[in-house]
Amino acid sequence: MMDKKSSRLKRALRLRCKIKKLNVNRLTIHRTSQHIYAQVLSVDGTSTLAAASTLQLDVKAGLNNTSNIKAATEVGRIVAERAIAAGVTEVAFDRSGFKYHGRVKALADAAREAGLKF
Repeated sequence: MMDKKSSRLKRALRLRCKIKKLNVNRLTIHRTSQHIYAQVLSVDGTSTLAAASTLQLDVKAGLNNTSNIKAATEVGRIVAERAIAAGVTEVAFDRSGFKYHGRVKALADAAREAGLKF
């Protein structure tokens, strides 16, 4: 029997194998109970092109709470702006095995609205 974390990691591995075949930059996220992190990685995965999280002072400044949908929306908007400034407009969304729901969905929708295509 698999526990919750190993099930998530198995989903993440399956997803990353599919993304690797697409040969595009990927927007990967990580969600904890208190924070959310997002970064755009290069095609080969060796360099970070853009990143944002609720730990950064410029993101945290306008938020009352770092673990809600409003915070995830802000992180999605900022990472999209930074990615576009770095010359990346199209990415594959790597949700790291997390369900596409709640904060993960809010981050993805905000990144799309800010101009990223996936």
